[in-house]
Amino acid sequence: MSLRSARVALEPISPELARRIVARDEHPGDDWHPEYPFADELDPLRSLAERANPDPDFTMYLIRRLADHQAVGGFGFFGPPDERGRVEFGYGLVPDARGEGLATEAVALALEHARNHGATLAAADTDRHNRASQRVLVKCGLAEVGRRDALVFYERDL
Repeated sequence: MSLRSARVALEPISPELARRIVARDEHPGDDWHPEYPFADELDPLRSLAERANPDPDFTMYLIRRLADHQAVGGFGFFGPPDERGRVEFGYGLVPDARGEGLATEAVALALEHARNHGATLAAADTDRHNRASQRVLVKCGLAEVGRRDALVFYERDL
């Protein structure tokens, strides 16, 4: 089931699609931006490709820009909520899609989805030099809760 907002769609990545993304086996209609996926998405995609029954809600998603139907990034939950209801996530957009508010829209959409499926706390981290990502997290209601080495940690009640 795809999640949609005004300008983006989050499309769940199945194990089969994860295998094709890693192999760059693009089929008609995939419309992957040439810079997608990022190198740091390959290991999580490989892990998803090996799962028989991944969680249907707390999984990895393509971020699709609706204006041109291109897959311009990825969003991923690092598993279902833990015993406290805490769910961690990460995301990224290709440079061509940055600065348009698409990441903010995608994160907000995913956090609403997480809340609707039982998560009560969202958490993410970003590099302390990645000001754009920090702005996205703050716009989506997350607050800084700590720093360690080069990382800044954020959380938000859902």
